[in-house]
Amino acid sequence: MTIETPDILDPDGAQAHLRDWKSRVDRMAADTQAMSDRLGRLRVHGTDDNDLVEVTIDTNGGLVDIRFTARIQRVAPAVVEQAVMSAMRSARASAARQAREIIVETMGPDSVAAQAIAARIAGQLNHD
Repeated sequence: MTIETPDILDPDGAQAHLRDWKSRVDRMAADTQAMSDRLGRLRVHGTDDNDLVEVTIDTNGGLVDIRFTARIQRVAPAVVEQAVMSAMRSARASAARQAREIIVETMGPDSVAAQAIAARIAGQLNHD
């Protein structure tokens, strides 16, 4: 197997190599910015198993919105508290999956960087 390497001592070859390298770096930077923008806009909903609460979170797991159904009037406050936490766990798990999909679409499934970023986001979202 022959590995083709540019002749960097040849001015034309060196310039072509640098242009190709810059093009790859520019494309990677644009893809990374697009990924960051998509992650920044990500909003994920989660509900509890009894449909008492719906929460909306952002990529960092921060609560953006919370809605209670009329059913909460028929349950004890402790049940509502558990429902909120359950909805948050559901939303965070979904956010981790969706963030991973965005990252893999951008960087590729075999990218070590993609795996590290996805793992960091999942760890951040799944801390209870």
